[in-house]
Amino acid sequence: MSTTTAAAAPKGSGITKEHRKVILASSLGTVFEWYDFYLYGSLAAVIAVHFFSALPSGSAFVMALLTFAAGFAVRPFGAIVFGRLGDMIGRKYTFLITIVIMGVSTFLVGVLPTYATIGIAAPILLVILRCLQGLALGGEYGGAATYVAEHAPNGKRGLYTSFIQCTATIGLFLSLLVILGCRLALGNEAFAEWGWRIPFLVSFILLLISIWIRMQLNESPLFQKMKEEGTRSKAPLTESFGTWSNGKIVLLALFGATAGQAVVWYAGQFYALFFMTQTLKVDPVTANLFIAAALLIATAGFVFFGWLSDKIGRKPIIMAGCLLAAITYFPLFKALTHYANPALEAAAKTSPAVVVADPKDCSFQFVPGELKGHVTFNNSCDIVKNLLNARSVPYTNEKASPGTLASVRIGDTEIQSVDVVALEPEAAAAAQAKLTADVTAAIDAAGYPATANNDEMNKPMVLLILVILVLYVTMVYGPIAAWLVELFPTRIRYTSMSLPYHIGNGWFGGFLPTTAFALVLLTGNIYYGLWYPIIIALITFVIGTFFLKETKDVDITK
Repeated sequence: MSTTTAAAAPKGSGITKEHRKVILASSLGTVFEWYDFYLYGSLAAVIAVHFFSALPSGSAFVMALLTFAAGFAVRPFGAIVFGRLGDMIGRKYTFLITIVIMGVSTFLVGVLPTYATIGIAAPILLVILRCLQGLALGGEYGGAATYVAEHAPNGKRGLYTSFIQCTATIGLFLSLLVILGCRLALGNEAFAEWGWRIPFLVSFILLLISIWIRMQLNESPLFQKMKEEGTRSKAPLTESFGTWSNGKIVLLALFGATAGQAVVWYAGQFYALFFMTQTLKVDPVTANLFIAAALLIATAGFVFFGWLSDKIGRKPIIMAGCLLAAITYFPLFKALTHYANPALEAAAKTSPAVVVADPKDCSFQFVPGELKGHVTFNNSCDIVKNLLNARSVPYTNEKASPGTLASVRIGDTEIQSVDVVALEPEAAAAAQAKLTADVTAAIDAAGYPATANNDEMNKPMVLLILVILVLYVTMVYGPIAAWLVELFPTRIRYTSMSLPYHIGNGWFGGFLPTTAFALVLLTGNIYYGLWYPIIIALITFVIGTFFLKETKDVDITK
């Protein structure tokens, strides 16, 4: 995929042979690093079963997403560590370090024992490996973007760096492709049992290829010039963040550019995938095929908007992408429900579910019991909510009098929950089994589907909606590398641009799936999680529009 993308466009764009080599070599290595990083995200539902099996299904999935987000949480620290190295010893050598850390960590996920084998140590080790991956990726992006931009001629930095912007999406596409191939070859049962490890193990081969590719690169000409002249920064962290003149730009770049770009990126790709599989109950193979097709169709948008940003500027394109996303996310995701699982939409309208409970009886259900003193979710409210969440039944909450036993209304049927805490173990198990059977029967009678029906799905419209979501991604992400590079001076560029990028993408973006699904679990509204990306995108639109400058004509050699 990346070879085609990076080699096809340059012919008509005046990119020299040497520049094509720089773009292609940087892009291929970065594609493989993103492939490694996104394997976990693409397999979050399977990971939840193997590493968080002690929790209810909804809570296990949120915890799997939280572990996914752990890799993002440490990315800013990787940006600081490797950004400093990149500004002091060079872009190329920093590349080599990050790719080795990433590749080895990914391979080890493929051989990691599960919760059933080693208990709580399994998710702990998984979190450690995710953190190592995040540290490596924190040093990757700033180096790749800086390296390519410092090779680019004036007036073409948006175009050149747009190929780097493709790499994250192509890495995701590649991970989906490998996973789909393994699912189809092994069957869903074998893949869920042990075949999920294969994509992680394959990454070792990609590691060797990536190291070889990185070895072919020469150092950035601007860094080489600084090295020869002895003008490299001796304290890039102090220069980047210890002075208000540069620190102010770092903050503006975070809140006025990367935060909004990040939430649009993750909402349009990962959250859309999780929403389809977890909320709409679309078969994972079908959902992955839809996302892969949307990525394939829309990926050229990265290059187009990168090229366009050289003509009209970076800021108007990114701000337009944030605003469009904020305005249209609710109608687009509601339309996704309408076309992907119309039976769910119909049941929610004709037989709405309502949980009637004392708010004090309801917990926020994704804290892992093993890490919180063996906390369990046995309150009467928690039990019925967990049953509804397991079937992706949207519901509203109605306040009951203090001490009242919770109940659930599904259409015209009302079912009282049980107080298992007050019962003996055998009686509690029997009461909970009866409640489960009664609620399940009511859910089925109301027409809530257990899975999405592919025959009822309007596939062209589902694909169109996903393509629109990915096009928003290309608008905000295509020009962002050039904008960040141009905001900072050469001697501290790697460090300065890496931190706001990775706080934005690692924290604001990386925590989006976890935050959004936690909000859904808390409220019962399957669309409530969209408020998170909408609010962040609007904040970025306001700050970026009024406080960040346009940079397309900036001389980056200074």
